Amino acid sequence: MLFKSGLSDFKRQFLHAVFVPIIISVVIILSFVLEKGMGWNFYTLGVYPRRIENLSGIFTLVFVHSGWSHLANNIVSFLLLSSCLSFFYRQIALKILFISYVFSGLILWVIGRDSWHIGVSGLIYSLAFFLFFSGVIRKHVPLIAISFIVAFSYGSMVWHIFPWEVHDPISWEGHLSGGVVGLILSIIYRNEGPQKPVVNWDEDDEEDEENENFEDDNSSVEDEKSDENSNSALR
Repeated sequence: MLFKSGLSDFKRQFLHAVFVPIIISVVIILSFVLEKGMGWNFYTLGVYPRRIENLSGIFTLVFVHSGWSHLANNIVSFLLLSSCLSFFYRQIALKILFISYVFSGLILWVIGRDSWHIGVSGLIYSLAFFLFFSGVIRKHVPLIAISFIVAFSYGSMVWHIFPWEVHDPISWEGHLSGGVVGLILSIIYRNEGPQKPVVNWDEDDEEDEENENFEDDNSSVEDEKSDENSNSALR
């Protein structure tokens, strides 16, 4: 446990939830600052589909952004979604985050256009789709609430998984790759992590049966007493 003394359970859980997302976000920001500060260009660390020599780009594209606005939008979305994942799905959060990271980039490497693809948006789409569909599948009220929040905040994202222009500058293939991975993970891991509480109706039934038996016993005793009283009256 990284955070112990003097903290409530909620605060400790919250700090654990944001710790990894903040570390990743700081590394992404520092990579961008280093690139711009040194006058370098990291675009070759992105993904260029179907180039074997560029397969390693699936691990590095998340650290490359085209500009400050691109970076800011992605960092805010990644920080919020990954923190929600860590807070509500803490048992499987790191697993979901890692698989989303690898496979969203890998699918992009397979289906993408012949161009450089950069940014963390594929991972963001995977997290958003996982949070939405996982809450719906599990049918647990707090998780369904998160699904609605994600849908309300990021519902327009779904339109960016399709190409709208012949030479669309946005990597819709990266968005589509992340969305597919998030949906599949929500199905595969539907039985892991938080679950809807199960009501044990059998216990209630047993209690009802016991109460009925108790009432039957009492009525039998009362019947016996009334019979005795009747016999004594006849005597």
